[in-house]
Amino acid sequence: MSRFSAPIAEQIWDMKYRLKDGAGQSLDLSIEDSWRRVARDLARVEKDPAQWEDRFYAALEDFRFLPAGRILAGAGTGREVTLFNCFVMGTIPDSLAGIFDMLKEAALTMQQGGGIGYDFSTIRPRGAEVKGVAADASGPLSFMDVWDAMCRTIMSAGSRRGAMMATMRCDHPDIETFIQAKQDSARLRMFNLSVLVTDAFMEAVKADGPWDLKFGGKVYHTIQARDLWNRIMRATYDYAEPGVIFIDRINQQNNLNYCETIAATNPCGEQPLPPYGACLLGSINLTRLVEAPFTPEARLNPEALDELVRVAVRMMDNVVDASKFPLPQQAAEAQAKRRIGLGVTGLADALLMLGLRYGADDAVAQTRAWMKSIARSAYLASVDLAREKGAFPLFDAEKYLASGFMQRMDEDVREAVAQHGIRNALLTSIAPTGTISLYAGNVSSGIEPVFAYAYTRKVLQKDGSRTEEEVVDYAVQMWRDLHGDAPLPDHFVNAQTLSPMDHVAMQAAAQEWVDSSISKTINCPEDISFEDFKDVYLAAWDQGCKGCTTYRPNDVTGSVLSVSEKSEEAPQADKGADVVYLTEPLERPAALEGSTYKLKFPGSEHAIYITINDIVQADHRRPFEVFINSKNMEHFAWTVALTRMISAVFRRGGDVSFVVEELKAVFDPRGGAWMEGRYVPSILAAIGGVIERHMISTGFLAGEGMALKSDPKAELVAVGERPRGPACPSCGQYGMRMIEGCMTCPSCGHSKCG
Repeated sequence: MSRFSAPIAEQIWDMKYRLKDGAGQSLDLSIEDSWRRVARDLARVEKDPAQWEDRFYAALEDFRFLPAGRILAGAGTGREVTLFNCFVMGTIPDSLAGIFDMLKEAALTMQQGGGIGYDFSTIRPRGAEVKGVAADASGPLSFMDVWDAMCRTIMSAGSRRGAMMATMRCDHPDIETFIQAKQDSARLRMFNLSVLVTDAFMEAVKADGPWDLKFGGKVYHTIQARDLWNRIMRATYDYAEPGVIFIDRINQQNNLNYCETIAATNPCGEQPLPPYGACLLGSINLTRLVEAPFTPEARLNPEALDELVRVAVRMMDNVVDASKFPLPQQAAEAQAKRRIGLGVTGLADALLMLGLRYGADDAVAQTRAWMKSIARSAYLASVDLAREKGAFPLFDAEKYLASGFMQRMDEDVREAVAQHGIRNALLTSIAPTGTISLYAGNVSSGIEPVFAYAYTRKVLQKDGSRTEEEVVDYAVQMWRDLHGDAPLPDHFVNAQTLSPMDHVAMQAAAQEWVDSSISKTINCPEDISFEDFKDVYLAAWDQGCKGCTTYRPNDVTGSVLSVSEKSEEAPQADKGADVVYLTEPLERPAALEGSTYKLKFPGSEHAIYITINDIVQADHRRPFEVFINSKNMEHFAWTVALTRMISAVFRRGGDVSFVVEELKAVFDPRGGAWMEGRYVPSILAAIGGVIERHMISTGFLAGEGMALKSDPKAELVAVGERPRGPACPSCGQYGMRMIEGCMTCPSCGHSKCG
């Protein structure tokens, strides 16, 4: 009997976490094999591996503890990948050589599957003097473009694409350019952006005082703080970026403020980290700890929670010793501080099981109580580990206990830390758990509210037939199992019906007992006024949050989900849009129709011939395979690789127009060329243009030039029906949602930024 509660959960496991050999043959024959593989690998660093392997397995069983995807996919495989999810890279030197040394380190880290964060505030502003070369500086944004191009070429481990976070201080002279950077739809698509907001700036905003933009002790401009704040707010109101990070609060609350200064975060923001900082993530699945759900006796078992947290802390501490690292500096940093990020998922579902409405006062209080219990258990478990294995090397009891977070801890915990030390400098964090939440049976993600109660997911089979399956929220399915067709109680709310202040209250309650930070998106209605929108950020500041990220559907970013109370037929999607997901690639018919195009790129001796063959589905043509040929053998290896990769993507079906976007965005560092009156940045971009022209001519793409259908506007759907948001570039399913600045697919877990 399958241990999975929904077909999508088994498909996520098979696609992302199941161990397979180079030929694609499964080595993990069941989910139990995957759990055993992870448990055995993390227990091998123990003195008694057998004992701890069984305890680790018990924690993983029934999806009770969910290590992050890197651990699930990489532990026990013997592969050269890191088990750490996220990194902040070294401080960028303000020199050309130093900047490109950092670029190399970023590429090596992303090659092993790590998401990265950088603070670009250390690079001198545009127009500043560069002594010795009689030139003006190009500024940090120009180098961010270089990082963005690099990220496009690096595929992370497994099926994830690299993700990056860029931060900039609110007093940097180029901050206004930074705020506006992503308003250019073709720029910095691989970055999430956040402004580092200081306490002094917030005080100046409230006082409507002046604000100096400075670098290296020199004041470049003086503006009104409130004007800059309004620019930040207007950009995120219209474009959903940049986010805001309250950096002084992060450093003041940091247990390690005596030996590190934080200026950046990982791509989703839940891990503020120092230079070369690394953190692994894992989540307690609260839904599996609720007893007697949907009854007056419903409760979350505190003894089971305490035991599970303690085992999870030990497992995650062992990851520090079991993992490989892309760079020696990252290994040294991890060993010196042994920080981990234990969080939760399924919080909203657990609240529903207890009859609590997400965002209500009693739910906020319950969330605060659960997070305090988790923090307490985690810290006491780490103290026990310190007694057994030693405290983290940089532990200084007096300085550690003086931090803002430790001042809130119960006295008995503080006394235990003072007496025995602590194994892990920081222990708690709440990550966006989109994919592992699907894998655990579609539990609510992290501390987010339930996004949609249910939606219909289409699956295209190898024979061309289509099947449909309903993907139901875990708590909703449990209610149905217990009560049949009875209406959902009034306390069942979702992200579409909550007020922004409900979100803020929940984030603030959780943050009180999280020593690191939280990845959360505050959904705002499209018609929220600009003044009310700004109040959301001020509330986050006033209530003690460490950052704030919002998402407001609008004409620029598109609507993630529209819900109608009427049961009406959804409008017809674009051609080919109903091909949404493939369990396996389509088999090739014996004959296909296609076209061959000749491409002569300036500077190349020989032309390139591009053949694109199509398959017909539902009376519409869609691309199926690509062949690229040329007499120039210099290009042989990459053209073969390119044709195989593009063809493999095409054969998966769904919305594949993103291939054009990716190719057209490749910049050749040697420079591009002018073709037919337009600048083409690389030969790969030119190939992308040919594929785009073919897609338009066959009707697969509507419109001319840049009219790509990979980011359509949301469509109106009925409650409980398939959400129609932007299409996923991985599986083609409509319904992409914004999670901490990343467009994330609810059907396959693909994240556009990570």
